[in-house]
Amino acid sequence: MHFCITTNRGHLMKISTTLKAAALAACTATAASANTIVDIAAGDERFSTLVAAVTAAGLVETLQGEGPFTVYAPLNDAFAALPEGTVETLLQPENKDQLTNVLLYHVDDRNLPAAGIPAGSNYFKPVLTSERLCITKDSGGVSIADGTGETANVVIADIQADNGVIHVIDKVLLPGTRPACH
Repeated sequence: MHFCITTNRGHLMKISTTLKAAALAACTATAASANTIVDIAAGDERFSTLVAAVTAAGLVETLQGEGPFTVYAPLNDAFAALPEGTVETLLQPENKDQLTNVLLYHVDDRNLPAAGIPAGSNYFKPVLTSERLCITKDSGGVSIADGTGETANVVIADIQADNGVIHVIDKVLLPGTRPACH
């Protein structure tokens, strides 16, 4: 009999009554597997369009990096709500720069859990540094205004990853004009 236990600090403790190589290898493989933002998204079918876009933009390695990152992750339904043909157009190789800009608009280079978002409306600078988001936190939750003036709602907050946090949103954030933030 053997057990694999991962401590709250991510360290592996191997407890074994029979020291079989296969059991130890299984424990080590489990502990070695990462739980990055990309890993979490790739393991959840609700983010399959986002994962396809991150892959097409060549951002997988970046978002598997050390971070920290906060990713505002649109659900598949959010991509489906874009005008017909938008996703397919963005995924074409000749549109990689535009796709990359849209995706980087969803990333902050800090670990920003919901508790770290101040009350009220405040500007936040995404990795796409030429742009701003207006994030509003009130008794109704957290919402994000983008460059189109439209608002996404955070529908699931604080999915923890080894390299940051994911906030699930119901709209694809699009760059444009600086959103009103009041």
